[in-house]
Amino acid sequence: MDKRVYLFTAISFIVGMVELIIGGILDLIATDLQISLSKTGLLISIFSLTFAIAAPILLVATSHIERKKLALISLVVFLIGNIIAITSTSFTLLMLSRIISAASGSLLTVLCITIASNIVKREYVGRAIGLVVMGISGSIVLGVPIGLLISNAFGWRATFIFIAVLTFFLIIISFFAMEKIKPAPSIPLKAQLATLKNNKILFAHLTMFLFLAGGTTLYAYFTPFLKTTMSLSPTMVSVVYFIYGIAAISGGGIGGTLTDRYGSRPIMLTVITCFALAMLTIPYTIFSLPVFLLVVIIWGMLSWTITPTIQSYLIEAAPETAAIQQSLCNSALHFGIAFGSFIGGFVIDQSSVVHNASIGGLIVLIALATAVYSITRKTMLAKQA
Repeated sequence: MDKRVYLFTAISFIVGMVELIIGGILDLIATDLQISLSKTGLLISIFSLTFAIAAPILLVATSHIERKKLALISLVVFLIGNIIAITSTSFTLLMLSRIISAASGSLLTVLCITIASNIVKREYVGRAIGLVVMGISGSIVLGVPIGLLISNAFGWRATFIFIAVLTFFLIIISFFAMEKIKPAPSIPLKAQLATLKNNKILFAHLTMFLFLAGGTTLYAYFTPFLKTTMSLSPTMVSVVYFIYGIAAISGGGIGGTLTDRYGSRPIMLTVITCFALAMLTIPYTIFSLPVFLLVVIIWGMLSWTITPTIQSYLIEAAPETAAIQQSLCNSALHFGIAFGSFIGGFVIDQSSVVHNASIGGLIVLIALATAVYSITRKTMLAKQA
């Protein structure tokens, strides 16, 4: 397999790190900028919201640009976004940096998958895409804990300096390692959105949205939750994030395997149910760190198990528009993260971070209802356009 695929894995790694690291350093940013935790949580919301909206729009808008050139431009813009974060002295500037990083990062993620699948032999396409996606999940295991350690030792800006340096080197490597690739025909936004007229498809995407919203209600504020309820040290918080990340990566593989063996429908319902129960159980496990970590492992594993399951379900439900559904599913995922971080901040403002897990669990139960509704609708037979 072409070794340049690992370059795209590295790029997806830093994009994932920029998106996810904020959840671990919310308290540091809030203290430094003298703002509330809930307001700081909007940095997660705006990133995910921008990511979800920008990806399909930018793909259409840049469909005529040669892929290597576009990737390099996106990397430079991504670097600028992180430099703004480093120099930010206000919440407004930091918010601007998140918008710039999210927009360029959303395009980079899609470009990495597209280019990686184009430079390898046909029999390695699936593996190449898997490696790129692994970069994002790998950022949870390595990037977020490393970022936490750097931030706790040298301040939250130090993490963005680290990311900016990595981005700079990736720009240099990409310039020399990548070859020119002609752009492929794009799918009009109208054609993508038209598929949502079918309730089976619409409620499947709604299920993804609600599932991620429920999980993010806690995950976006996981650091203050750990410090408030269990009085964990910064080092132990990093350890918990590392354990969560390991579980999350394994969850993706487990989800795909179980879906292939038992079918997407029963696995989707089982995963959503167990995920909701895990979240609702978390507040009652804080009395014991081992018990808490056991539930966190289950929670982390199930949080990523759902993705391949719903993607497979969408392919089965609408085979003629499978590619479009994957794009929309990714947008629904990030809309869910944005909404979940907003709800989590609202809960903190109105009561306490202690209740975030319970509220998140209730949102996931609503996702279970939308999943049941989708499954009971008729399969989409005609091609939507």
